Amino acid sequence: MANQHSEKLRGIRRIPDQLWEDFGTAADQVGSDRSAELRHFMEWYVHRPGVELPERPAPQ
Repeated sequence: MANQHSEKLRGIRRIPDQLWEDFGTAADQVGSDRSAELRHFMEWYVHRPGVELPERPAPQ
């Protein structure tokens, strides 16, 4: 089917607009996107083998 995602979409609530924008900018700075960075953090958080804390961009 068209526009079918291979993974279930998840909603995140209660994130201030400015934080969401800043997070998107920071993810861009390391050549990534919000979804990839959130997945990486979640994998680290639950102690998946071999996963290290995601890279942080330099402060702006």
